[in-house]
Amino acid sequence: MLGLGAAGLVAAPVLQRTLESGLGAVAGKDPTGLTGLLPNGGGFRYYSVASSVPAKGAADYRLKVDGLVDRPATYTLDALRGMVQTRTVRDVQCVTGWRVPETAFEGVRLSALLDAAGVRPGARAVRFTCFDGTYSESLTLDQARRADVLVALRMNDEPVSHAHGGPVRLYVAPMYFYKSAKWLSGITVTDSVRPGYWEKLGYDVDAWVGRSNGRDDAPTV
Repeated sequence: MLGLGAAGLVAAPVLQRTLESGLGAVAGKDPTGLTGLLPNGGGFRYYSVASSVPAKGAADYRLKVDGLVDRPATYTLDALRGMVQTRTVRDVQCVTGWRVPETAFEGVRLSALLDAAGVRPGARAVRFTCFDGTYSESLTLDQARRADVLVALRMNDEPVSHAHGGPVRLYVAPMYFYKSAKWLSGITVTDSVRPGYWEKLGYDVDAWVGRSNGRDDAPTV
């Protein structure tokens, strides 16, 4: 009995990673969203609004910062890794109800990229686009400058996997997880908030956990 218990403890992390990887790979090619109903050990559900998403790595990943800025820039993955990194540990809350406690995200503060670009007078918001070719999101400029809004490169102390929106995703700690756009490829400073993919379908633009979308979940920060 003790031997079996010890073997289970050793094998559990490997089995969990294998299950999550498998579900993530399937979900990336599942336009129905049905794979999001399947349970997995990490507590996450895999959602994609595109029929498939190409995988990118250090060789071909690029993040473009443009719009109402003085210094547009394009960052490689290595360039982002070379910047000051911020780590935060918070609960992740999905607007559909599931919650993953104490999830670690690490990356570059969005405010640092905005400061480097030089935001022009008249800017009011930031729009995010993704290399899945479909998804988009927005934040007000004040929201984007929060210290807990990251351009995330790591999740739970490992590189953000493709299934979780890697190699780079947005992470907006105090808002429902649909604001944390996966497969981030563009950051555009704009003069107004432009509703994102789910907001055009009825979700709240200001997605504070527990104070939006008709839900009363406990705040994540």
